Amino acid sequence: MKIVVETASQTLEEHEGGKSQTYPLYSREAFEILSRLWLRVGWDQKYTYTFTWMARPIIQLPQDLLRIQEVIYRVKPDVIIETGIAHGGSLVFYASLCRAMGRGRVIGIDIDIRPHNREAILSHEMAPSITLVEGSSTDPAVIQQVRQLVRGSEQVMAILDSDHSKSHVLAELEAYGSLVTSGSYLVATDGIMQDLCDVPRGKPRWAWDNPSSAAREFAATHPEFVIEEPSWPFNESELAKNVTHWPDAWLRRL
Repeated sequence: MKIVVETASQTLEEHEGGKSQTYPLYSREAFEILSRLWLRVGWDQKYTYTFTWMARPIIQLPQDLLRIQEVIYRVKPDVIIETGIAHGGSLVFYASLCRAMGRGRVIGIDIDIRPHNREAILSHEMAPSITLVEGSSTDPAVIQQVRQLVRGSEQVMAILDSDHSKSHVLAELEAYGSLVTSGSYLVATDGIMQDLCDVPRGKPRWAWDNPSSAAREFAATHPEFVIEEPSWPFNESELAKNVTHWPDAWLRRL
C-alpha cells in the first residue's frame, strides 16, 4: 500500500492493489488510514513500553485502557481475571478502578512472576485488591485454583494477555469462558498481531497465529458469546472505530 499526504492541497491518496482513492486529509477516512499506519509504526517502535500506571510499567495502548475502563465501569464486575502479569501495571490499573468504584477485585495469573515484580505488586497501595496465581494459565490445577477464588454469585470479566499464539488463546478462552457471567466480557487482547506480520519486529505466521483468529474461532463454536466491540458512551465526533491493539477482542456473553 502507498499513502501520499499532501498538506498543501489537504488530501490523502491511498494506492493499493492497482486501485487508488483520494480523501480529504481532515476526514474520517483519512484518520482511519493514518491511525492504522500509526499503530503499526508505534508498535514496532515499542511505544506502549513508555507508560506506567501508579508507578508500575503498563504495556498497553492508552486508547485501549480508556476503552476498557468504560466497560469496567458499566459492567462493574466483582472479579476481573487477567492472564499475563509482566510488571503488574494492568493489575494495578484494574485494581485502582475497582477501588474507585468501591467494588471488585483482581486475580492475576502468570507462568513466571519474577521476584522483583511480585514484591513491587504486593507492596503497592492496590495490593489488597489483587490476588496473584503463579503457573500456566491453561494448567488444569491453575484453572481450578482460580475457580475456587470466584464465588458463584459474582459478576466476572476475564482479560487474556499472556501467550498470544492462537492455540494458547483458544485454550484460555475454553478455560475461562465459563467463568464469565452474562452481560460481561471475555477479552482476547493484542489481535493487532494480524496486521504486524510484515513489520520489522513482526513474524509472517502472525497473519493467522494471533488472538483475533482465536476469538473468531471460539465465537463460531460458542453461541453464548458474540464478538461485539462495546459502544462508546460518549461520542461527539464522526468517528466510529477504535484506535486499538485489540481488534475482534471483545467477546460478550449473552
